[in-house]
Amino acid sequence: MGTAADPWAELDALLGSTRTSTVDASVQRFAFYGRCSTEDQQDPVTSRSWQLRNACRFVEPLGGEVVEEYFDIGQSRSVPWHRRPEANRLLETLKSGVRTWTAVVVGEGTRCWFGNQFSLTAPRMAAYNVELWVPELGGSYQPRNPSHTMLMSLLGGISESERQHVQARVRASMDAQVINEGRHEGGRAPYGYTVVDGGPHPHPRKAAEGLQLRVLQVDAEAAAVVRRIFAEYLHGLGDQAIAAGLNRDRILCPSARRPEQNPHRRSDGWLGSTVRSVLQNPRYTGYAVFGRWARTEVLLDPDDVSAGYIVRFRRASPDRVVRSRTPAHPRIVTVQQFTQVQLLRRAKTLAGRSRAERNGRRTRYVYLFQGLVRCLACDRKMQCSTTGQHHYYRCVPRDSSRPFAHPHSISVREERIQRAVSMWLEELDTATAVALSRRKSWHLVTVPTLDIADDLARTYHDLQLAIAFDHRTDTLEISLRPYGTAEQLHSHTPRT
Repeated sequence: MGTAADPWAELDALLGSTRTSTVDASVQRFAFYGRCSTEDQQDPVTSRSWQLRNACRFVEPLGGEVVEEYFDIGQSRSVPWHRRPEANRLLETLKSGVRTWTAVVVGEGTRCWFGNQFSLTAPRMAAYNVELWVPELGGSYQPRNPSHTMLMSLLGGISESERQHVQARVRASMDAQVINEGRHEGGRAPYGYTVVDGGPHPHPRKAAEGLQLRVLQVDAEAAAVVRRIFAEYLHGLGDQAIAAGLNRDRILCPSARRPEQNPHRRSDGWLGSTVRSVLQNPRYTGYAVFGRWARTEVLLDPDDVSAGYIVRFRRASPDRVVRSRTPAHPRIVTVQQFTQVQLLRRAKTLAGRSRAERNGRRTRYVYLFQGLVRCLACDRKMQCSTTGQHHYYRCVPRDSSRPFAHPHSISVREERIQRAVSMWLEELDTATAVALSRRKSWHLVTVPTLDIADDLARTYHDLQLAIAFDHRTDTLEISLRPYGTAEQLHSHTPRT
């Protein structure tokens, strides 16, 4: 007896609801996406090769074909897709009508998505009728399949947990190497030292590859400057006075002495902050110290968690700093000298606080544009200053031997900058103006209260305002910059 015909076959064919029993990729042209970061300890060529091979072995038996590749290099998995160059290019191509592919395949899900990133990416692809194929799912992601949703959420959590475990293990290993062996863990050598080869690497595999252990060696000329800084501070000179003396004696600052180690510095003289960093560095005692600065991830926008995190380096708490049990390299100053300097600095800090309390200074003035105003003559940030009842941003050259003409002092009043910024914000495009509407009226406040000024200063910093003052034409140039870049989105020179 023959099999009875399906009574629903005609209607299913009419409605297009006919289902196949197996997954079919025979009509699919795929775009491949992969990622490799510096955290992976793997070269990009090898990483791309195995991820692409996994993706091809996944779809080719079903008739699929990879026709385009998107591969991010040096991008952490914690960075959301729209902030990764290649992933963002894929998302932009997704919206165009000229793409050559109809589906996206990845080589490994945990490498491509982190935390809740998949839940933010998959709906965008579904909105443009693009399937997302993940090896861990054994096929394409089905948004209405609760098992798929649960598994991808689990993979995102596993990816985040894996990264955190790797970071914790690496940090624990480096701490142990510093404490027990006094090992130099990399990075720029402190001023007064150079990094040299110290014999074969203790790890057998690395030694077999010819890698050398790196150790610190004293730079005699720079070490004499370090001793002078400590001696002058113990004799009563402050950070600024010591810096001025070093500039006066034409002694090269750290970035000028070793420009290859400090390409991000201007190499134009000593600063009080440079002297302070020397005085606070315990490695001059000959002991290895590690972990004084911590790599911290903070939200790019606290009001938009999906924007992801950015990396900031901040001073670590004392309990996170480790020190070798024995001297690890030649000393420049003694432990007693270093301790005396730290006690003296702390005493000065406490005395300054007591003096402020005696004078009744319960609050400080909030400079609205601190760190946002630059001098066009030298391209340096202008310093905040108060004279009488007025607040200024000043630029005073530190080195009289500069090759360009710079007046003894350049200054601009804060009220003038605030008026210019208010006028400029009023002229922005509608979308930006709407985003600022909640705080818009504050820009027009002539003398904001402390609470409003604090919030207003944070707003200006969140906007990534870039303000430049040209003393030759007496004009202000204002622009907005994307997070972490110097590219100008809008530029305008208001009449002030």
